[in-house]
Amino acid sequence: MAALYEGYTLCGVVPAQNQGNSGIRGIEEERDSDHVVVTDSTRCVTLYKVSDQKPLCSWTVKQGQTLTCSAVYNSQTKEYVAVSDNKVIRIWKEEDLLLDKAFKATVSSDVWRVHCVAGAEPVVLFQRGAVRLLDSLLSAPQQPIEEVLAQEEAIRWSTYIVAESQQFVIFITEQKGDSFLYLQRLNPNTLQRYRLEREEPGLSPLSFSASLKEKHIRLLYLYPNGHVYQSVFSVRSPVPTEGADALPLPRSLLLALPVGEGLLEAASALPLDEAHVAVVGVPHPSAGAGKDFLCIWNTNFQTLQAGKEMAGKIYGQVWSFSNKLFIPHGKTLSVIPFECPKSSLASALGKLRQAKTEESKAVASVPSWNTILHGEKALTSKTVETRKTRTNRKSQSAPSLTIDQVLELIKTAPVDEVQQEVERLLSRSEIQDLQPSAGQLAATLVSRSLAEPGFYTASTLAQLVNTQSICHSVCPDLVLLALERKDYFLCQLCLQFFPDIPEAVTCACLKAFISMPDSDAEKVSLEPDSVSFMETLMVGERGQVGSQNGFSPALFDEGSSDPLSGGGTVIVSRAGDEGKTSTPPEQICPVELHKAVLLNEVLLTAYSDTFLLPHLKDLSSQHVVLFLRYLQFLYLKYSQDAFPQRHGLRSPSLSQIMDWVCLMLDAHFTMLVMSPEANGLLLNLHRFVKSQVRLVSELGKIEGSLQELDKMKVKKDVGQYSIEVIELF
Repeated sequence: MAALYEGYTLCGVVPAQNQGNSGIRGIEEERDSDHVVVTDSTRCVTLYKVSDQKPLCSWTVKQGQTLTCSAVYNSQTKEYVAVSDNKVIRIWKEEDLLLDKAFKATVSSDVWRVHCVAGAEPVVLFQRGAVRLLDSLLSAPQQPIEEVLAQEEAIRWSTYIVAESQQFVIFITEQKGDSFLYLQRLNPNTLQRYRLEREEPGLSPLSFSASLKEKHIRLLYLYPNGHVYQSVFSVRSPVPTEGADALPLPRSLLLALPVGEGLLEAASALPLDEAHVAVVGVPHPSAGAGKDFLCIWNTNFQTLQAGKEMAGKIYGQVWSFSNKLFIPHGKTLSVIPFECPKSSLASALGKLRQAKTEESKAVASVPSWNTILHGEKALTSKTVETRKTRTNRKSQSAPSLTIDQVLELIKTAPVDEVQQEVERLLSRSEIQDLQPSAGQLAATLVSRSLAEPGFYTASTLAQLVNTQSICHSVCPDLVLLALERKDYFLCQLCLQFFPDIPEAVTCACLKAFISMPDSDAEKVSLEPDSVSFMETLMVGERGQVGSQNGFSPALFDEGSSDPLSGGGTVIVSRAGDEGKTSTPPEQICPVELHKAVLLNEVLLTAYSDTFLLPHLKDLSSQHVVLFLRYLQFLYLKYSQDAFPQRHGLRSPSLSQIMDWVCLMLDAHFTMLVMSPEANGLLLNLHRFVKSQVRLVSELGKIEGSLQELDKMKVKKDVGQYSIEVIELF
C-alpha cells in the first residue's frame, strides 16, 4: 500500500491578506532532486537544500517590482530565469548577489510562464498563447509576438514536456465556460487545439497536471464536485488543418472523491505513478468537516491508501519531486516523503503475496543452521529422523495463524505464546509485503505493553524493527516504551532504522542515555559494529601527537599559552624518553563504552535544529558539560593521524560532531558562560572550532586554486622545451 511518512518544514510562508493565496508562486527542481527553487508571490526567489532544510541563496527584486512567474533553473547554462512585471526577463547565476545588476531584457508582450526541464532549452509562453525559445527571444527582445487566443480567452495552466527529442508546451485556456487544451510542438512549430468536455454548468476545473507515458500524454484534472478525470492523447497525433474546429478530447472518470456538503474551493490532484494520485484540499472520508487532508488514492481500485491531516489552511497547491510532496499549509511549506509500491488488488487489500523468484528473499526470523552449513545438499541428503526432528515437523505442519488471528492472540495470550506466534508469522516465506502487517503487530504489542506492566516482548519488537517495515509514525509509542523498560538495544535499533523520529524523542533518548548509570550501561547488549567502533577508538588511549582536519591536540593557536581544562597537555619527553607520552584528561573518554555507543546513535539521527533546540534546553548543566566533554573527546580522536578511519562501522562524522557542539552551545550558552567548571571546556571548544574555521579557509583557497587551474586553457602548440609560470595568488 502507498504510505505517507513523517514530514518536515522546509520554510515558512506568508499568506496573502485574504488567506486565499499561500504566498508561493511556484516550486521548481534545481540541479538535482535535493535542491529546489521557491518563488514567492511578490519579490523573492530562494534556493533550498531539501535534506538540510536550509536556504542556500536568496534574490529579491526592488521595492515596487513584482515577480510575475516562478523562477526556473537552466541546467545547460547553470542560470536562473524569472520574469518581473510581466515583461522583464531576468537571468542570473548563483554567485550574483543583486538581481538588479544581473542581465535583464524587456519583451514586447506580457509573459505567462517560463518553462524549463533538465537538458532542454527554456521556453517562454506569452499570455496570448505564443511560444518562443528563450535564446531566440533574447536575440531580439522587441520582436512582434502574435496572438493565438481569442479576445475573451485566457490561460489557466501550462506545462512543458520533452518526449522523443521533441519539445511540447501544453496549456489550458478558458473562454465563456469552455476549456480548451493547446498542444504546441517546437521544431517544427505546429499547434493543435482540443476542446474539453463540459462538466455541470458553472463548474471549471480546479487543477491540472500532465505526465508522459509510452508516447502518450496523460492529462489529469479535478473539478469542484470531486470528480477526477483523465484524458489521454498521443504525441504523434495528426496535425489538424488550419481553420478547423477544435478536436474533441475524450475523458474517463478516474475518481469520484467524497466532498461532503457543497463544492471544493481550493484543491488539487497530482499523479504519482500509473495508479496513485495525491489529493489535497479534499475532505477525508472518515474525518469531520473543516479538516484539511493530504491523501493518496489508488485509481485502479478506488481505495484510499494513505491520509495525513495538515495543520492550518490548505491552499490547493502541491508539487512532487523524487518521492517527496511539497505542500504549503497555514504558514508553513512542508515536505512529505511518500512511497507508492506497484498497484495490485492484493496490495490494495493489504494481502499481497508475491510469487517466489530466485532473487526474492524470504523474511526468516530463525535461520536454518543446517542450510547455512551444508547449503542445498542438506535438502537432498538422507538423514536419520530423530524424535526431535519429528517433533519439529509436527509443529511445522500445524496450521499457521493469519495476521488477524495473531493480532487477537496478542491481546490476551502470555508472552511466550505471543513471541512464538509472531516469529512464526514473520518467518513464513509467503509473506513478502510486511509493511501493513508489521505496523499492526508492533502497534498492538506496544499498546498491551503500555497497559500491562508485566507484559513485554523485547525480542519480538526488535525483530519487527529489524524488518525495516515500520517507522516512528506507524508506531509512535515504541521508542518511549523502550526507554521506559530500559531496553536500550531496541532504542538503538529504532534510532538506526526509523527515518522519522521527532526531535522531542531524540532528545528524550539523549537524556536517558547520558543519565544512565555506568553499572547499568555495562550490562547492555548492543549492535556489534557500533561497539567495535568505540572499542577501536578507546583502546590504548595513548594520545599520539599528530594533526588531521586542521587541529593538533598538542599544538594550539600560535602564541597561545592558555592551559587546557584540567591543566593537561600532551607532554613529549626529551630525546632520552623518545616515544613516551602522557595522556591528558581530554584524551580519556568521559563516559562508559556502551553509553558512548548509544550517544553515537543520537549523533547519527536526523534532525531539524529549529525543532531540536527547545528540547535540548531541558538537559541539566551536569549532563550538558558531560556531553560536551564527550564531543570534545571524539573530536580530539578524529584529529589524530593515527586514528583508523573505519568507514564500514557505524560512526558519527566530524561535521555531525561539530554540529552537535554548536547546538549544545546555542541551547545552553548563558549557563555555560556562568558555570566555573565549564570555563576550561569552553576554551578547548573555542580552540578546535577556530581550527576548523582555519581548515575550511585553507580548503577554500585550495578550491579557488584548482578552479583557476581548471579554467586555464592548455596551449596546443608547445615546443620541445618550454617553461610555464603559473601564478595562483
